[in-house]
Amino acid sequence: MCGIVGYVGDKQAAPFLLDGMSKLEYRGYDSAGIAVYNKGKITIEKCVGRLADLRIKIKGHEPKGTVGIGHTRWATHGRPSDRNAHPHADESGQFVVVHNGIIENYLKLKEDLQAKGHKFLSETDTEVVAHLLADQYDGDFESTVKKVLRMIEGSYSFVFMCAKEPDKLICTKKDNPLIIGLGEGENFIASDIPAIIAHTRRTYIMSDGEIATVTKDGVWVQNIDGVPITKKVYEVTWNAEAAEKGGFQHFMLKEIYEQPKAIRDTMTGRVGKKEGEITFHELNWTKDAFADIHKIYIVACGTAYHAGIVGKYYLEKFARIPVEVDIASEFRYRDPLVDSHTLMIVISQSGETSDTLAALREAKRLGARTLAVTNVVGSSISREAQQVVYTYAGPEIAVASTKAYTTQLIVMLMLAIYVGNLRGTLDKTLAKQLTQDLKKIPEQLHSMLENVDQIKVFATQYGSCEDAFFLGRSLDYAVALEGALKLKEISYIHAEAYAAGELKHGTLALIVEGVPVIVLATQADVYPKTISNLKEVKAREAIVIAIALEGDHDIDKVADNVIYIPKTGKYLAPLLAVLPLQLLAYYAALTRGCDVDKPRNLAKSVTVE
Repeated sequence: MCGIVGYVGDKQAAPFLLDGMSKLEYRGYDSAGIAVYNKGKITIEKCVGRLADLRIKIKGHEPKGTVGIGHTRWATHGRPSDRNAHPHADESGQFVVVHNGIIENYLKLKEDLQAKGHKFLSETDTEVVAHLLADQYDGDFESTVKKVLRMIEGSYSFVFMCAKEPDKLICTKKDNPLIIGLGEGENFIASDIPAIIAHTRRTYIMSDGEIATVTKDGVWVQNIDGVPITKKVYEVTWNAEAAEKGGFQHFMLKEIYEQPKAIRDTMTGRVGKKEGEITFHELNWTKDAFADIHKIYIVACGTAYHAGIVGKYYLEKFARIPVEVDIASEFRYRDPLVDSHTLMIVISQSGETSDTLAALREAKRLGARTLAVTNVVGSSISREAQQVVYTYAGPEIAVASTKAYTTQLIVMLMLAIYVGNLRGTLDKTLAKQLTQDLKKIPEQLHSMLENVDQIKVFATQYGSCEDAFFLGRSLDYAVALEGALKLKEISYIHAEAYAAGELKHGTLALIVEGVPVIVLATQADVYPKTISNLKEVKAREAIVIAIALEGDHDIDKVADNVIYIPKTGKYLAPLLAVLPLQLLAYYAALTRGCDVDKPRNLAKSVTVE
């Protein structure tokens, strides 16, 4: 998501900070800034826009000093602006911080600080931390940092500066990456290896809960209770290009592996501690707000449209409101039945999708209430919708969407639970089970990513095929649509998804010997019917790869191959079942020698009709 850099040494800090931030530009960002200590004062320079804009702003008066921190920001709290750019300081300017992640309880902390007279300049959650440091300072920088960390809930990587103790930086992490580069007479901090690879290949990889005090002469690592931690030096063997991808061959693969973290970030602050509870502070809807909503439209394009289809299942099941899902490019040309009793939900990764934006404007013209689900703060769709819920996937570099899709699914599920609870249409026992299952998803995805050899084998075996079919029923059909899209997007294999019950209505004519058919079978209520459809394609000598839940050992008697996903509730299965489909597409594309990150004829953000 955001990029962090830090420097302590004998050289000027600013050149390293700017260079290190440039090596993190691939991560995507909307503003940039640096803070450098010199002669009793920390100077902060920051601005909205690209790093080049910051360089122009400080040309001729670059801050001098040998200790500093820098940050490229991807907006989560507050729009892209000079005020919201990092680094952030307290009112005195004595405490400065950069931060990746989300602070769940920042509003409560901010209110308490404001009651004490603290005045805030930005809309960010991060500024709260700088004020907390000032408020809690006890004469010892390390001790104060520990006190503040005990007060904070959420996910983060932090680097702290203190003008009262200017010879050191303190850093820590929870759920967000952070590394320390080890030099001679200088040390470095960064959120990713590319920022420091030109200066050192000797690193510490920070683990959750570790706190490091970094000076030019050494690094001291401890936990929050002061217990020393011995770190093993990790030698980076990648080249600079590979380092940008975190050692992965392609950005798409890196982003597939980032999904556990992206989902965790999107749930942070929304999945309540109380079982069955979902909170959207940005909405604050009441039961009365839905009293006159008679229909919901979900409108999107491509992968986001597929997320909308899953969202329809969720909302109708839990909120008991009729939902129609429409392709954005078709919506405004068919005189849709939209009025003031309609809620329009638009989904867009970039928030700039032209057709989706046009559909949003048409719905507003017709009097609908509007809600945007997007990944980009300050995007056109987020500005024009009446309300917005952000996914926190972070930037996607690869054209084919992976983590943006799964975070959209998470938002749609949480939204359906939230509305179902408001309307009293969701059974409380089911709500509790759903939130329990939600919390397990990141770790379950992580466990799946630890063993993908089976998927690589299948992709190698069938990657030379020119046709493939995806089948599923209920939620499995919605996921099959996304699996087929991924395969054709990046491998150029002709791939089609069908509701399994439609086989006899034409599709069966295309099932011939040796054609791969991926059958999703995770939905218990339609499982026997799915198995019947599986047998139909097997009777035509197709090659069947099934996606099933762990513990289902009947399906391997009828399928040629089975990929098992961790046991979960049927409503959560789409979040797990899509992962092997993403990986099948990726490794099939490799088998065929395709440009995975930049497939032909496609663009990341479609901003024209």
